[in-house]
Amino acid sequence: MSVGLIARKMGMTQVFAEDGSAVPVTVLNVEPCKVILRKTAENDGYDAVQVGYGQPRKHETRAVQGHYAKHGHEVMGGLKEFRVTAGDAPEVGQRLDASMFQEGQKVDVSGTSKGRGFAGVMKRYNFGGGRASHGAEKVHRQMGSTGQCQDPGRVFPGKKMPGHYGNERKTIQNLEVIRVDVEANRILVKGAVPGPRGGLVEVRPAVKGA
Repeated sequence: MSVGLIARKMGMTQVFAEDGSAVPVTVLNVEPCKVILRKTAENDGYDAVQVGYGQPRKHETRAVQGHYAKHGHEVMGGLKEFRVTAGDAPEVGQRLDASMFQEGQKVDVSGTSKGRGFAGVMKRYNFGGGRASHGAEKVHRQMGSTGQCQDPGRVFPGKKMPGHYGNERKTIQNLEVIRVDVEANRILVKGAVPGPRGGLVEVRPAVKGA
């Protein structure tokens, strides 16, 4: 596995391919990223790097301040750990930017999906709902039967029901990098990525490498 970086989702737009077709893209502004710590299999049991990103918050806990000070770095906005292979780890103190990626490369993007609160089964799971007329009363958006008969006599765990929808960690795999703007530290990826405008996402080389 290779190290990734943290970017901020700015929204979606479109660019035009050479054949004139419109390609939907998501604009990702790469946050200031810096390798803070390197972990090794000998000392920690696995190989990974800790990446600091973003601007520091106004008030930070002493534990976080001490962690940065211990390794000789200024406090940053957050920390993210990426698993890496032993020979593919960047050096401590190295800064990561959009130049890590090339146009046409496939990447995996992870983020937190938009929270939609408590939702019914029609919105949450695309259920069809009940009938609109012909004797239907107060069942237009209900889920219908939840089980069988006396046997098994219970509702199985995991049954799709109304509940909290969204605000979950999601990963979209094998998105194509359409454009890399090193000067603006920005990348454009084909398609949609999880989260709202202004949300943070992780961008790393595709695991499946399609």
